[in-house]
Amino acid sequence: MIDLKFNSDGLIPVIVQQHDTGEVLMMSWMNKTAITETLNGNVCYYSRTRKSLWYKGESSGQIQTLVSFLIDCDRDTILLKVDQKGVACHTGHHNCFFTEIKHDEEVEISKVLISPEELYDAP
Repeated sequence: MIDLKFNSDGLIPVIVQQHDTGEVLMMSWMNKTAITETLNGNVCYYSRTRKSLWYKGESSGQIQTLVSFLIDCDRDTILLKVDQKGVACHTGHHNCFFTEIKHDEEVEISKVLISPEELYDAP
């Protein structure tokens, strides 16, 4: 296993970026098992809410293919460069960073591309 610094819950934050554009798609968490799965070709994260592994796209079909796996200088954060197929956010936005704060107000800066109902009712 790679020498990484996990938090007290055994997790490490992961920033996910589209490999060819640099767009930040999402932030998530991994444990040691998720890292192993990802390095074996199945992009996998750890859900703190469900307390279980989840594979990107397993229920929505919006998969990520790993292009590169990087660690920061402190070894406490991972950057995944991926090829995202479809939307990255469970809300149906292309990425999870669609709310900007302008003059102390929230502004939605991108549109929903597919409704969550459509996204998760897909076969």
